Amino acid sequence: MISRNIIVSGGFDDLRSQHLRFLEAASKLGQLTVLLWPDAMLEALEGSPPKFPQAERAYVLRAVRFVSHVIALSAPIEPDALPVISGAKPDVWADAFSQATEPRRSFCEQNGIMYHVIDKPDLAGFPVPAPTPTSPGRKKIVVTGCYDWFHSGHVRFFEEASALGDLHVVIGHDANIRLLKGAGHPLIPQDERRYVVGSIKFVKQALVSSGSGWLDADPEIQQLAPDIYVVNEDGDKGGKREYCEQRGIEYRVLKRTPAPGLPERTSTNLRGF
Repeated sequence: MISRNIIVSGGFDDLRSQHLRFLEAASKLGQLTVLLWPDAMLEALEGSPPKFPQAERAYVLRAVRFVSHVIALSAPIEPDALPVISGAKPDVWADAFSQATEPRRSFCEQNGIMYHVIDKPDLAGFPVPAPTPTSPGRKKIVVTGCYDWFHSGHVRFFEEASALGDLHVVIGHDANIRLLKGAGHPLIPQDERRYVVGSIKFVKQALVSSGSGWLDADPEIQQLAPDIYVVNEDGDKGGKREYCEQRGIEYRVLKRTPAPGLPERTSTNLRGF
């Protein structure tokens, strides 16, 4: 069966769960290519610069497991039309119900392209991401964390950790995040955070913790029996090193370094508290 070429077009600034649900739904139609709008176009449309520059937006989108290709446009386009791009002839323009317009539908009719609008019910909920296939001979890696305001720094951490083996991410459950960080945390509920993390192609499996304290992932770690527990410099605390020594798990601390050419990001700075 020949896969159809599916195109979505947009800015995808500050990528969130609703964007990922849309990309997942669009990817079920065929091979998904994202046409990513340039910074100048977003500024012209929104009246202010994007929160994240195009290079950073492209980096995060390329890490999404539902996306096959990302084409970063270098010049503004008409929002209700698709540019002619060599090798990216679309069969379908997929659009979210909130973005659909009659001019887009007309453009598709005039150019022999199917216009597919993904309705609101198709984007409801946060399904548990299925684990990716096991890689024979690969070590089992575990990382833990909140991942409340997901950003390019998290993607880079997952990318580096997954280079060591199959990556399992244990998300802190809501009550424990409040216990550790105080009122107002987390901003995003645990099922939504798990969905976002599990949508990243470097992650084999995303789980929600069931313990408490800094080692709230203990029940999940015991079940996974990982070879390596990876943290970044900020996460090197709470007795994790001693925990691993007692259980014969290799403990690895990664430097907090952004992907080449991208700015350093922290959830605290983005969140504002």
